[in-house]
Amino acid sequence: MRLTLIILLAALAASAQTNPPPAAPDAAARDAQQAEQIRTECINGRRFICGKVVQITKEGLVVESGYTSLTRPPLNQSWVVPGTVSVTSDPHGVEGNSPGTPCFGLVFLTDIPKRPAVKPYDFVVIQAYPAGQYVYTPVPTVQKTIRRFAAGLPTAVALNLKAGEK
Repeated sequence: MRLTLIILLAALAASAQTNPPPAAPDAAARDAQQAEQIRTECINGRRFICGKVVQITKEGLVVESGYTSLTRPPLNQSWVVPGTVSVTSDPHGVEGNSPGTPCFGLVFLTDIPKRPAVKPYDFVVIQAYPAGQYVYTPVPTVQKTIRRFAAGLPTAVALNLKAGEK
């Protein structure tokens, strides 16, 4: 009996001294880390969308961006500038790679403010975050993939996470 007790205590002491293998990071922690990485990428990729509204859809606006004069006062007082304003796009403009630079080219803008209402050929001036791609149909038989931006950072992160799952 005494021998059995000694063996049992020795076995318990030995098992107590071994360290369990490190736990694998759980899915929630990985998802949170991925979301934070995408959020940082969105902040670093943010652009000023300053351009003419070409098309209005249920999901957002197709904008011909590159009208950099819209970023100057008094035109930058609202995110929507009436289409009656006389501005031209910058023909020699090149999109920079730093956060907050003006965007150039055709883009899709989603998660826009509700007011003021936007009409076709109005101009928009708003900071937006990269949110993947959008398939634009300028005419019924033609499709073109353009960059998608979201005016809200949480929406941009969610759209990028959703695109990453596919």
